Amino acid sequence: MKALLALEDGRTFACRSFTGQGEARGEVVFNTSMTGYQEILTDPSYAGQMVTMTYPLIGNYGVNPEDIESDRIQVAAFIVKEYQDFPSNFQSKGTLADYLIKGHVLGIEDLDTRALTRHIRKSGAMRGIISTKDLNPDSLVAKAKLIPSMEGCDLVGNVTTKKPYFWKYNHPDYVNIEKLNDPLIWRHRGKKFSVVALDFGIKYNIIRCLERVGCEVLVVPARTPSETIKALKPDGIFLSNGPGDPEPVTYAVDTIKALLGVAPIFGICLGMQLLGIAMGGKTLKIKFGHRGGNQPVKNLATGRVEITSQNHGFAVDLSTIGKDNSAITHINLNEDSLEGLKNDRVQAFAVQYHPEASPGPHDAAYLFNQFAEMMKHAKA
Repeated sequence: MKALLALEDGRTFACRSFTGQGEARGEVVFNTSMTGYQEILTDPSYAGQMVTMTYPLIGNYGVNPEDIESDRIQVAAFIVKEYQDFPSNFQSKGTLADYLIKGHVLGIEDLDTRALTRHIRKSGAMRGIISTKDLNPDSLVAKAKLIPSMEGCDLVGNVTTKKPYFWKYNHPDYVNIEKLNDPLIWRHRGKKFSVVALDFGIKYNIIRCLERVGCEVLVVPARTPSETIKALKPDGIFLSNGPGDPEPVTYAVDTIKALLGVAPIFGICLGMQLLGIAMGGKTLKIKFGHRGGNQPVKNLATGRVEITSQNHGFAVDLSTIGKDNSAITHINLNEDSLEGLKNDRVQAFAVQYHPEASPGPHDAAYLFNQFAEMMKHAKA
């Protein structure tokens, strides 16, 4: 079925839908990963975005229930060069097209993804619209210009959990923290580290990674008051990844400020940006973002280079770090942008990339052990 992608700057790309009729809009970005499309589709950090895969053949290993990172598809649309409708993999439980159709998400192919990626690299991520119903370039470009900008947009409310939950058998186990006292909330107090995770769009594999290093993780909504978190007396606090601009998420920044020094804090992606703001830093929008599983990052403490999985369009401004005893810990080797920070005075650290991988390399998995060690020393 014929379709058309139109960008706000007037550039258009002819394409074809492999999921039937539809229309989708959002910020157009690209991901350089060769595999992991199902994890990418379900990553809440992609909310409000139409993702282009630079690897040319997508769909060849199908989909399965083990590779999801949230309870639904999060991307606004999925853009590929060539879709493979006949998957071959022992774990496959269905096709990518059927998965997208079930999630009411538009998938398009036969688009020059190399040209689109080069255009975004040159001009920056921008708003776009895909349609099978309206194939008039002028009409679609006009519609693209009316889409709200990602800058100044708080998307956390669209992806955060509505109720607190523990992780049980790879599924949320909801609890009412308002009606239970501290001894009843934590089921493994003393045997595991009690961690409260503020959910700005958390990926499931982050919870699994925290559990692997001995944590019992209670995931709470993004607007959970600091007083409620303090009353839970956690051994540690985790700040999750998430979508959109960190600047308008002021309620989370206020909560983090109130929690600094209460317990060790570990942040990832949006969690790092919010922590950076809470410690006096500023954030900025990156031209076309970092999205993929091949981003080189240097650990300044060890000199070791890690190949990392990333997905972000905003970052903490490097020039604003250094206040309030904050220090730079990791740098992106492609452009010297900030990838990690810490503040030993309040026992807080964070990274811009995704150490839980899924998809991606596992070079940075040690950070979860680092968090566990920090909680161990704080308890001692």
